Amino acid sequence: MKKIIYFLLAIVFMSTSVFSQNTEKQRVVGHTDQNKFRQMKDLLPTPNESRTASGAPGYQYTQQKVDYVMDIRLDESKNQIHGKEKITYHNSSKDHLEYLWVQLDQNMRARDSKTPDINSESFKATFNNAKTFTKSNLKKRFDGGFNIESVKNDNGSNLSFTINQTMMRINLEKPLAPGEVFKFQIDWWYNVNNHIVEGGRSGYEYFPKDGNSTYVIAQFFPRLCVYNNVEGWQNMQFWGRSEFALEFGDYDVKLTVPADHKLEATGVLQNEKEVLTKEQLKRFEIAKKSFKDPVFIVTQEEAEKAETQKSKKTKTWHFKANNVRDFAFATSRKFLWDAMAVDINGRTVMAISLYSKEGNPLWEEHSTRVVANTLEEYSKLTFDYPYNKAVSVHAQMGMEYPMICFNFGRPNPDGTYSERLKRGMIGVITHEVGHNFFPMIVNSDERQWTWMDEGLNSFVEILAELDYDPNFITGNLPKDIVHYMGGNQDFISPIMSQGDYVHQFGPNAYTKPAAALYLLRQTIMGPELFDHAFRTYSKRWMFKHPTPADFFRTMEDASAMDLDWFWRGWFYTTDYTDIGVKDVKSYYLTDKPTEKAKKLAERNNMNLDDYKDKLVYFAEVKEGTSSENSKKASDFEFLKNHLGSLSKEEKAELNQAPNYFYEVTFEKPGGLVMPIILELTYEDGSKERKKYPAQIWRYNENEVKKVFRSEKAITGFVIDPDLETADVDTSNNSWPREVKPNAFDQFKNKVKS
Repeated sequence: MKKIIYFLLAIVFMSTSVFSQNTEKQRVVGHTDQNKFRQMKDLLPTPNESRTASGAPGYQYTQQKVDYVMDIRLDESKNQIHGKEKITYHNSSKDHLEYLWVQLDQNMRARDSKTPDINSESFKATFNNAKTFTKSNLKKRFDGGFNIESVKNDNGSNLSFTINQTMMRINLEKPLAPGEVFKFQIDWWYNVNNHIVEGGRSGYEYFPKDGNSTYVIAQFFPRLCVYNNVEGWQNMQFWGRSEFALEFGDYDVKLTVPADHKLEATGVLQNEKEVLTKEQLKRFEIAKKSFKDPVFIVTQEEAEKAETQKSKKTKTWHFKANNVRDFAFATSRKFLWDAMAVDINGRTVMAISLYSKEGNPLWEEHSTRVVANTLEEYSKLTFDYPYNKAVSVHAQMGMEYPMICFNFGRPNPDGTYSERLKRGMIGVITHEVGHNFFPMIVNSDERQWTWMDEGLNSFVEILAELDYDPNFITGNLPKDIVHYMGGNQDFISPIMSQGDYVHQFGPNAYTKPAAALYLLRQTIMGPELFDHAFRTYSKRWMFKHPTPADFFRTMEDASAMDLDWFWRGWFYTTDYTDIGVKDVKSYYLTDKPTEKAKKLAERNNMNLDDYKDKLVYFAEVKEGTSSENSKKASDFEFLKNHLGSLSKEEKAELNQAPNYFYEVTFEKPGGLVMPIILELTYEDGSKERKKYPAQIWRYNENEVKKVFRSEKAITGFVIDPDLETADVDTSNNSWPREVKPNAFDQFKNKVKS
């Protein structure tokens, strides 16, 4: 008996061995999970006590505070800014800091700056006129950059420091312990650049006709870098594109400028009776009660009169601002000045504009009204605007700072302007004022994640612009990003890229994330779910430093929607949308067995004759075939009898019997999974919309099918009829296929006509 058992075991073992060997030969190499709907745990940082899995700040979240007291003087004759600043640094982190890092952004403009050196340059070996030759080959670099006169301790002793391009390290004598405060002061000056000639986000513009300049001054003082427990110092060099990461703090700033200048700045003016006339003060009081139209504080006639003479005296304007991340100002004797009140949930905020006569009539008509509209619309989607004012200043650029921004939009000398210029000006004012919310309050790191301020801001900008003008062409809708997303992959980067190496910066950081969020709101989540989640994110991170993970997690946490597939596709890849109708099969009802039915019955040993007058058959409609056996559901007696036997309750659950059946195969040549938005056209001309969630692709991302049962014949299917999903190729979106004439056919038709 034992021998038999051993023999059987041997056979089993041999069989198992042979099976194992065969399996080895046929084994398929495994793979990692590449499903579009896999979770993003491989991409997002692990939650911790500082940043929770819900996307909210954790109980151990900390951030530093930096306070500034500054005396700033503008030397108009030399175009120089001189400054003395006292800095108080509060170490709220749990770390001992051996040094502090300070940003010296103006050093990007220094003669020894390496910023020009990182750009490729080609020689134009053809010809030049005198002006071009001189500019290209003889012109010296502008002598910008900070001149640091002293860096001292609070007691007046010299403080050790090291400058590395646009960063300065303050070498502390002993580490700054958690909870401690360090005070020091810096004296400096620099030559202000002509931003029309030299470029830049700050500087002056000279007007030769009247010999005056307008100054829009920012990044003008040494500013502390951001430090946090998780990432350490944000001390990436400033090359001129990726913007700033800054700490919040309190500012006390005195600005000394020519006495005949009008000036606005971040913060609340402390000495208005010293710097404003009685008439200007009176006009401001009227403006505070005008919620409908702007009120002039300084008229064009008064500004033009001021242009004719230059005061040799000075005035000092004193501003204080609490809990802001930066400070900027604008000053000139050329400025007109108007203002109006804005009601933000029962609290009055002032919308203000400063502009030279060269901006009129466009600025007088729109600037302050656009500021007011922006504050209202952004507050609806985020939080009530917390500051006392928002100022729009006329300059041929677009740049933003707390409570003040610089915007372009200049009509022709005769005052005429195109619709495109007007739209561009309204757009840039909306955008730059909107930056008060992102990143001036929701304080993301612009140096690393440009899209977190530019993209989010460009998205809300869409809604604000459409509120200002329902026919406004925003340029940030999903259909506007199609050309970029379907372009040359060698020049496209994922949204989640650091901005200094991105090829197409505008589409990458502005348009694509704005279009993505608009699509997410309108097409995927719906306004109600999206708005609640977006508002939750905005309120959670007011006056704090959010990261991309905080945004992604909050949007899911507050909406109960798994959006990992969306973030992964739109933000971490350069995939594009392309969904099409691959095939449509239509069927009719018949009582005659089809060939398919016969083969199925044969395989199952089923005699169809036994089921005569008991089965409905589906025959495919094929080109060139007859459907003379076509019947309606009501033509089948046994079907009518069955339906008649149902209870009233059961009948109530039924639709009317369909007469037409369609099997539609959808294909997805593009890499992005997206909802299928389908428009059906019936034979009577009526239309119907159906929307299938993106999860329809979860098992097969290349091809899916849907069956449509209808009382009426369907004559057409169209995917994404309103261009909601940024589909890069609409040639496969329709059935029957839309035959578009080629260029030659179009030419022939044109000749005939």
